[in-house]
Amino acid sequence: MSEATRRQWSVSGMDCAACTVKVTNAVERLPGVSDVKVALMSERLSLNLASATTDPGQIEDIVRRLGFGIAPLRDRAPGKEMGKPHVHGPDCAGHDHGDHDHDHAGHSHADAPAAVARAEVGHGSPGHVHDDPADRGKTWYQTGKGRLVIFTGVLLALAWAFDLLSPSDYGYWAFVLACVIGVTPVARRAFAALRLGQPFTIESLMTIAAVGALFIGAAEEAALVVFLFAVGEVLEGVAAGKARDSIRALANLVPRTALLEEGGKTREVPAESLEIGQRVLVRPGDRIPADGEIAEGTSGIDESPVTGESVPVTRGPGETVYAGSINTEAALRVVVTKEPSDNTIARIIRLVEEAEEAQAPTERFIDRFSRWYMPAIVAVAVLVVLIPPLGFGQDWDTWIYRGLALLLIGCPCALVISVPASIASSLSSGARKGLLMKGGAVIEAAAGVKRIAFDKTGTLTHGKPRVTDIVPAPDVTENNLLAVAAGVETGSSHPLAQAILRRAEEAGVEAPPSTEARAIVGKGVEALVGGTKAWVASPRHASEAGGLAMDHIRRATELESEGKTVVAIFRERQPLGLIALRDEPREDAADAMRQLKAMGIAPVILTGDNPRTAEAIAGQLGMEFRAEMMPEDKLNVIREMGAQGGVMMIGDGINDAPALKQAGVGVAMGSGTDVALETADAAILRDRVTDVPALIRLARATMGNIRQNVTIALGLKAVFLVTSVLGITGLWIAILADTGATVLVTLNALWLLRFDPSREA
Repeated sequence: MSEATRRQWSVSGMDCAACTVKVTNAVERLPGVSDVKVALMSERLSLNLASATTDPGQIEDIVRRLGFGIAPLRDRAPGKEMGKPHVHGPDCAGHDHGDHDHDHAGHSHADAPAAVARAEVGHGSPGHVHDDPADRGKTWYQTGKGRLVIFTGVLLALAWAFDLLSPSDYGYWAFVLACVIGVTPVARRAFAALRLGQPFTIESLMTIAAVGALFIGAAEEAALVVFLFAVGEVLEGVAAGKARDSIRALANLVPRTALLEEGGKTREVPAESLEIGQRVLVRPGDRIPADGEIAEGTSGIDESPVTGESVPVTRGPGETVYAGSINTEAALRVVVTKEPSDNTIARIIRLVEEAEEAQAPTERFIDRFSRWYMPAIVAVAVLVVLIPPLGFGQDWDTWIYRGLALLLIGCPCALVISVPASIASSLSSGARKGLLMKGGAVIEAAAGVKRIAFDKTGTLTHGKPRVTDIVPAPDVTENNLLAVAAGVETGSSHPLAQAILRRAEEAGVEAPPSTEARAIVGKGVEALVGGTKAWVASPRHASEAGGLAMDHIRRATELESEGKTVVAIFRERQPLGLIALRDEPREDAADAMRQLKAMGIAPVILTGDNPRTAEAIAGQLGMEFRAEMMPEDKLNVIREMGAQGGVMMIGDGINDAPALKQAGVGVAMGSGTDVALETADAAILRDRVTDVPALIRLARATMGNIRQNVTIALGLKAVFLVTSVLGITGLWIAILADTGATVLVTLNALWLLRFDPSREA
């Protein structure tokens, strides 16, 4: 079997779901092509192509024959092209792109394929013109579609004028001429689709309706239908463009240039040319050009473009900053830590784009429904034309007219776009607020959540515990106890270990050399300190190992009842003492639990901590809890909860990986980390617990929006199907019903861009 590679193209001009269906159906018929994905909002075609089968140029040719522009995206291999935000067009907010000399994901609009695309069928000429890349950023009347509307409108006006000022026969032929000229480009594209095995397209239905109307003498109405069709296309393009703008705007968060410091001098370079290890100067008011670490300077950083956090946070040497954030106060020198193609913004853009391919169950159902909807409507139209005249002697012209009106209702555009338009708007809106969900399936699952399990450390708490009590054993000093504990914990990144190391540093205690450190899962850490074994472990494990003095058992219980985490430090059968630490709940954690309960969701803590500490935290937050849980225990609890309904797991994405995967929706918290963006089903970039109910509100609002859209699409179709059969509405109302429904659905989906999920209903 030939090895298949993943290929990607940028496809311009797809302004409705029917467009994606045409591209998909045409391309997936080719030999060696499989797993075809066409993303409407990100304008991307991706597929698997087996070697030595179909030439990529043949794929591009077929897409162009359908009337769309196409240009290849370079493979996202390691290097500069990987993940580069590919912004399709010069209408990106906040930048004047001028002469199209910018590179988009490895290709420019001056590339040969794009140039050819503009010269292909329908491009640059009056007709059913799909969105040309050169049209982006222009007002509607400057675009190809706009020119089509103006052209067909002028033809229609001239025909009406001619009809009024000349004998009736001449007026009739003026309308015929206006209709034929306007419908010719549409018919040409309908024929191209027919040759590719797609007889049921909106262009073919439109062509049949217009030509049929001419044959029954309804030339004036046929010309009007052609004009309204062109108007509908413009409105669809404008609505789809607005939905895309919000996604494209993410790419503009990263500045195009950076001030690179080399050899004591500063020079301006393209931000996309920065390499790991280079040092850049970020002046007050500038956007940070790359993910990096502050080398010099302390300043307030506005991270709202990346995480949605509206209040600037103070960052200093050694702390991480993200590309696209704004330096608000003082000059900073930042060392680049990630390739521009792999910075946080680029990964968010990739996530939002790729999420389009993760279809919700509702979307998959509607896709299947739409496959037989159009042929069924065509069959009904044929029956409407034939049965009354043949069976009941009715007038042919009347029933042909009504059948043609039905044809125009046959396009499922509004229905098919009802789900992806809402999901794209939701993904974009969430990304701007630091709420990321990986596709429609995740949104639908999140909307149905009934229970939420929270990890404690770093999720409900700050994840930065501090040492509160040091209880040494007799004949052991505090400094000796700290020294052994620090020796065991040296090199560990665990929050408790970091707290102990910080306390030892503050006390001026130097950790002795240690080797052979290893974690004992769910129990603690052991290492060779000063040549002999030492442990930092839970009191329970220490007691079992003979490492806890009798009087310390009571003391550990007291400390734990105060909500503190207690660790015992001991050597072989030699208790050294206790260290107590406390990790305070986040300020918004209690409010988040209140909001979740008001939404009918039951929150529970799953923690490996002891029951008394867990109870103290849970009591403050008004939650249930499960304590002393090993990773496999959390997994089992999530499985049990899942059997009772939708369950969400909130964790750090590493320690809780099994539970996150088992949950219906796994959500990782963590300000833009790789784990937060890539491990779980969803991510909360701001360290706010109240973003959990916000994420669920956004998911529920999205599903509500989808239900509204489906109702609008099917409702309008049903109403006008009946009125067309009864002769109440005619051709021009039918075309308005089709394009009008598509526009209404898209505009309704755009409402999600303004939805504020932080506001309680």
